[in-house]
Amino acid sequence: MTGNQTWVTEFILLGFPLSPKMRVLLFGLFFLFFAFTLLGNGAILGLIWLDSRLHTPMYFFLSHLAIVDVSYASNNVPKMLANLLNKKRTISFAPCIMQTFLYMAFAHTECLILVMMSYDRYVAICHPLHYSVIMSWRVCTVQAITSWVCGSLLALVHVVLILRLPFCGPCEINHFFCELLSVLKLACADTRLNQVVIFAASVFILVGPLCLVLVSYTRILIAILRIQAAEGRRKAFSTCSSHLCVVGLFFGSAIVMYMAPKSQHPEEQQKVLSLFYSLFNPMLNPLIYSLRSAEVRGALRRVLWKDRPM
Repeated sequence: MTGNQTWVTEFILLGFPLSPKMRVLLFGLFFLFFAFTLLGNGAILGLIWLDSRLHTPMYFFLSHLAIVDVSYASNNVPKMLANLLNKKRTISFAPCIMQTFLYMAFAHTECLILVMMSYDRYVAICHPLHYSVIMSWRVCTVQAITSWVCGSLLALVHVVLILRLPFCGPCEINHFFCELLSVLKLACADTRLNQVVIFAASVFILVGPLCLVLVSYTRILIAILRIQAAEGRRKAFSTCSSHLCVVGLFFGSAIVMYMAPKSQHPEEQQKVLSLFYSLFNPMLNPLIYSLRSAEVRGALRRVLWKDRPM
């Protein structure tokens, strides 16, 4: 490092190269999506809290998924909305690193929560007589805590490896938030160790959990096909298909983002994929579960009916 280099104290988030009118239009659209994300996931949490019939392991993990989705969107989207309207789109170094940490922590935690949800469905369908013993509240609590702790620790590893790097300019992040890969591009030092750790973490947190989910649902599918009652088979398919939709949306976009070969326009591709699982996926999750789950729809009817004046 030469002596006349200046160290970066803040970054400029370039975001999307759009005209002012298009920025205002996207601000309104993304604000609505963000509001729907908060309302939808908040409604899921409220229903699970208010309806005792939803006090089961499946909805316990669904409540954690809703918390992760709200936190994930709240970490990235407000800054993006502000930058769509502001000419000065800067973020200080410390808040940028904190945003990177939270973004990675919530993403890792969601991967592990989805695995726990698939395991819950596997036990419920393949071992129904032992379900209450295997998925006791103690086990569920340990699984949830483990997901949060492991997700946070893995994100901390990425942040520690970032903090060892010097950032001496340029200070422009070609993204709408401090995404890990975009921040690494600004480091004026060798980032091969970071890249190796990112790939290894992707194998551990994406490929590994995805394989576990696929194994679980393969065995679930075999068990469902053996169910004689048509109603039982329909209910099992309905519950599992909603979860598979969420798994496909989240893992698919994340694997393309961090493990697939880069395209001709990698930075623009990264922005679109990040927007998908920062905003669209958290918004779609409550819709998928509420529309596909008869239990959630029934809980909503009971809560609304109970609140009506006699």
